[in-house]
Amino acid sequence: MTDLRPELRRDGPTDLSDVGEDTALVERIRDEARRSGPMPFARFMDLVLYDPDGGYYRSHDARPGRGGDFLTAPELHPIFGEMLARAVVQAWERLERPDPFIVVEHGAGEGALATSLLDAVRVTPLAGSIRYRPVEVDEGRMRALRDRLETAGLADRLEGGPPDAPFDGIVLANEVLDALPVHRVRQVAGELRELAVAVRADGAFGEVEIAPSTAALAERLAAEEIELVEGQTAEICLVLDDWIARASAPLRRGLVLLIDYGAIAAELYDPMRRRGGTLRAYVRHQVHDDPYRFVGRQDLTAHVDVTAVQRAAVAAGLTTIGITTQAEALMGLGIEERLREIQADPATIFEDYTLLRSALLRLLDPAAMGRFRFMVFGRDWPAGAGLDMLGYRLPGRPGRPTD
Repeated sequence: MTDLRPELRRDGPTDLSDVGEDTALVERIRDEARRSGPMPFARFMDLVLYDPDGGYYRSHDARPGRGGDFLTAPELHPIFGEMLARAVVQAWERLERPDPFIVVEHGAGEGALATSLLDAVRVTPLAGSIRYRPVEVDEGRMRALRDRLETAGLADRLEGGPPDAPFDGIVLANEVLDALPVHRVRQVAGELRELAVAVRADGAFGEVEIAPSTAALAERLAAEEIELVEGQTAEICLVLDDWIARASAPLRRGLVLLIDYGAIAAELYDPMRRRGGTLRAYVRHQVHDDPYRFVGRQDLTAHVDVTAVQRAAVAAGLTTIGITTQAEALMGLGIEERLREIQADPATIFEDYTLLRSALLRLLDPAAMGRFRFMVFGRDWPAGAGLDMLGYRLPGRPGRPTD
């Protein structure tokens, strides 16, 4: 299985002992497991990532970025946000230019995507109508985002209405779904078992098999016609349905654009390729398979079930506009032409061009970030209104950009 985040190595440093763990969070998890019995992994993952007093995404330490634990596309280079700006402008035009036109970004972080996207929109007809509504679980990052937009002269684009206020525009989430808590299951002696987190005699966390904590686990697999083979381990994200329903609820007209690494169910649960599942931990640009190290100090992710995303979107009243890869979406948005323009610009210095070209190789590489899925859904979307990000197909790849 190929890890899709860039700049990651499996042969990590010989010593990560200074990473440590959030000892208070570890003790709270131990207490809960001892008091209530082994907890489903989804509960453990929710605590280590989102606990208000120690979760990974609640910490003020660096997370995404070159100085953090992993890189996302917006941190890699502003060209990613510039290309998405083209998609935003086109969606606005397809909807006959509503004013205001609001972009709601979930997992907005410290504003890497917001800054590059809004900066690119400044020179388009959408400039006067666009508003940005960032959604972020950590208030410290929200303050950093506001400061960043203020420095860039873009703070007036922030939309200050209530988070559930109805709007026309786009719901955007880049690498958010992969960090939603997942249940872990395993096929044992012909039966589906769930992996739960228990406290061993030495106080360390360990896995035990329990009866499924909810019938929804088997129901999800059955709905997707998935049969795990003996000994196969897999992840199932049950909170996905509620997340998509809540995120899309305020959208009156427009698009929901979800960008993440994953696959349709038949590929995601293929026992030949992913017999052990897809759960991974990320720390200091290293990847490993132990979710019980560095509690509260490392990211945990699992590949996204694209089939489940599509089913959840339809259940939320959305229509599928198209599903394609990041490489194809960026090509459709004209990233090759933009590279040539920058190359031909006399103001472009060699170092900047080299950095851009390196970033594009990673963004488009079909063995890495280029495989990310662009999943596009609509509400009250005009019939037949095409989108450039869905109009390109890589040579040799069959089918329409909706698979």
